[in-house]
Amino acid sequence: MHASLSSPTTARYAKVIEVSRRVRWEIERDVVRGRRFELDRTHLPAGLSLVDELAFLTPAERRRMSQVQGRTYANLFGVVERFIGAKMLDVSRSHALGDQVGVEALVRFTEEELKHQALFRRIDAMLAEQMAPGYVCVAEANAIAEVVLSKRTWAVLALTCHIELFTQAHYRASIAEDATLSSLWKDVFLFHWREESQHAILDEMEWQREDGRLPAEERDAAVDDLIALVGAIDGVLQEQARADTGYFVAQLANVPSAARIQQIRDTVLKAYRWQYIVSGVVEPRFQTLLSSMVTAEQMARIQAALAPLAYAHPATPAPQPMAA
Repeated sequence: MHASLSSPTTARYAKVIEVSRRVRWEIERDVVRGRRFELDRTHLPAGLSLVDELAFLTPAERRRMSQVQGRTYANLFGVVERFIGAKMLDVSRSHALGDQVGVEALVRFTEEELKHQALFRRIDAMLAEQMAPGYVCVAEANAIAEVVLSKRTWAVLALTCHIELFTQAHYRASIAEDATLSSLWKDVFLFHWREESQHAILDEMEWQREDGRLPAEERDAAVDDLIALVGAIDGVLQEQARADTGYFVAQLANVPSAARIQQIRDTVLKAYRWQYIVSGVVEPRFQTLLSSMVTAEQMARIQAALAPLAYAHPATPAPQPMAA
């Protein structure tokens, strides 16, 4: 039996498809357009990179740090989109013999995520030609996808919704109106945002659909899975912060003191935790969705797990080490 377009759910799927067709773009034709990245411009804005917290760096050094973080920002999106695409392809099977409009919406979602992965591989290759050698993205997409996809679907969809909501928030709040950014880097995230805005709608729909079918004990276990996934993401961010700090420091004309290198590393980690965890957690739409699905006790468990990361906000100073 085919779903009727008069169904509110099917109508939402149909709207996503209509917008997807309208905003569709191609990597070389629409985004790259024969350009190169301007290395005399900022890449990741200060509201995300937090470079302004490193007052001892020169303006040129802060700009370079924004470029290192910008490369990682793009690469980590490529990494997470590996498991997002795989999970949405899996979820689409549950619609296969029912709502064909839903199937099309989710298949288009998956195809767009494959394109985004190709975009970010292209961007990294371009930056590798322009930036100093030695940069490493420590996150391996397939290994991370295996860990994430081993968890319950509710938790994976929660993490996915969180990621794609903070993508929207980052673009609107920090990227869209920043005239100091490299025009190519800015366009990468403009075109990415145009398709991700539709993905966030589908994330919400599929997460709520999954939640509606779960018995209470399964949801409780899925909350633990979500907490574990946040911990796994944080582990990757810690490794990447160490790698990016080492890469950045190696390019400085004057080697900073050990204390300042530690300050750089702490700030980079704070920035990555802000970008990939905290900014999504504080996004009102995510908070509303999550609170509508979990009990007070489950929310308390989630908040306790997130408490050590709460400092990672631009308005919050990083914790200082205790004196010996």
